Amino acid sequence: MIDDLTWIPLHRLAHGRTGDKGDTVNVSVIAYAAEYFSLLVEQVTEERVLALFSNRRPSAVRRYVLPKLCAMNFVLDNVLDGGVNDSLNLDAHGKTLGFLLLSLEIAVPKELAAFLDPIAAGKSERSQPDAHP
Repeated sequence: MIDDLTWIPLHRLAHGRTGDKGDTVNVSVIAYAAEYFSLLVEQVTEERVLALFSNRRPSAVRRYVLPKLCAMNFVLDNVLDGGVNDSLNLDAHGKTLGFLLLSLEIAVPKELAAFLDPIAAGKSERSQPDAHP
């Protein structure tokens, strides 16, 4: 069964929305299709998000599952160096942290990965790359 899996970044299965207030950031992960949602709930856990953001040293990570929206919202406390107005680190807010979460690697069946990226799976009708001068 493990041979039937491959790893892809989360952004291939979902998109995100972010917000920050004070020293707290929230990142929503919304599945592109309802069929992907169970994979996301299984693998995008509080523990994995905490590990991914370990360099930001969050004091807590909470996950809220929103099944009717095929979404999850993660709230991370104390990750913004005191907040946008107090921090000299301008890149560590909102969208930047959201993209970090969307880079998380997810194990998916190889058939799903091929469906998401037919060119990489060798199923493209193009036989050679575009020529560039």
